[in-house]
Amino acid sequence: MFKIFTHSSYAGARKMARVTILKIVGAGLGGAVLMACLGCFVWYKCKKRKQTVASNEFMRSGSSMTSYSKDLELDGSPHIFTFEELEVATDGFSASRELGDGGFGTVYKGKLKDGRVVAVKRLYKNNYRRVEQFLNEVDILSRLLHQNLVILYGCTSRMSRDLLLVYEFIANGTVADHLHGSRVAERGLTWPLRLNIAIETAEALAYLHAVEIIHRDVKTTNILLDNSFHVKVADFGLSRLFPLEVTHVSTVPQGTPGYVDPVYHQCYKLTDKSDVYSFGVVLVELISSKPAVDMSRSHSEINLANMALNRIQNHQVVQLVDPELGYNTDPETKRTIDRVAEVAFQCLQLERDLRPSIKEVVEILTCVRDGDGGDNSMNKKASQKEDVCLLKDGLQFSPDTVIHRFHSQSTNHSVASNASRLSNIKC
Repeated sequence: MFKIFTHSSYAGARKMARVTILKIVGAGLGGAVLMACLGCFVWYKCKKRKQTVASNEFMRSGSSMTSYSKDLELDGSPHIFTFEELEVATDGFSASRELGDGGFGTVYKGKLKDGRVVAVKRLYKNNYRRVEQFLNEVDILSRLLHQNLVILYGCTSRMSRDLLLVYEFIANGTVADHLHGSRVAERGLTWPLRLNIAIETAEALAYLHAVEIIHRDVKTTNILLDNSFHVKVADFGLSRLFPLEVTHVSTVPQGTPGYVDPVYHQCYKLTDKSDVYSFGVVLVELISSKPAVDMSRSHSEINLANMALNRIQNHQVVQLVDPELGYNTDPETKRTIDRVAEVAFQCLQLERDLRPSIKEVVEILTCVRDGDGGDNSMNKKASQKEDVCLLKDGLQFSPDTVIHRFHSQSTNHSVASNASRLSNIKC
């Protein structure tokens, strides 16, 4: 049988074919659009991931952060300020607002729109390392959290006309101000306060060392005090992250005269024990109220560390101590100052292996502070308690032991003997 096609049936078939073709084309176009959207989504996610990774790597400055991420505040990021708002906050960086001048920049007092009083650090334009310095401080300070470290509120963008850091403002000046500077007349630093300052500073450094950071510029002008005389360690301008297995960090000149590890001038290497040496100088400043370097002193005692080693070695601590601390009138003060002098002596040892770790210093100073100070029998008990602390981990800090160890290295401590011993130190 043959099927007869009429004009109307033929037209209907053509219409059906056209609809089918349109469906196929529509489905194809819809699929293409869907694939395009999916491709765009995947590309966007990949781009964001790369940006995040790049940002993280940038902020980590090439350092391995994973080994101690639990100790760092990795989630937060510093607030980005505009140059203009910080210019307004500091009255155009007025000289009347200037708080201090460091190796990398000038610090100004400022007031933000929200009422917060801050310290704004403006890095020098002519410093060829200023960008590296800026990023390093932002990286470290925005991630660390410790009650005795200064807080970083934020910074300007890398694209800003100037590189600026915004810190919390600490109103009570520096330890140096109170010991031998503009606030010395206030006489606010009693010996118990000084001992607490030593402990809190050591705790801050121990925290830094625990997360593999060397401060590199420990000094009394970088130890700020709040109104309750609690410590805020500042100026991480020379800080660098370092792996524990590496024995050196940088060959770029570091530190401040009078505080810098003398071995550095021989080996051009700084380690965590370099911070310990600098902290030893700080301890001597707290005991003596003398600056780390004083050109008016005799040649052999221009450097406070040399003076301290000489006095302690010869059992002449009394000649080193600030007479207003009550060393000659209060037995408890004398006992604790003598102990702290022993710790300073050990921190100032020329050979790094003979210096304690900063963690050990914290434990020892805490034992010294917490020793009971009643009658003679109580003093004896306290002394025994401290000896246990001082002997911990093989550290022997009793006067005779420490001084015998020093005599075994040199019978006459002098600049000349130091130079001779330095030349024999292996880097």
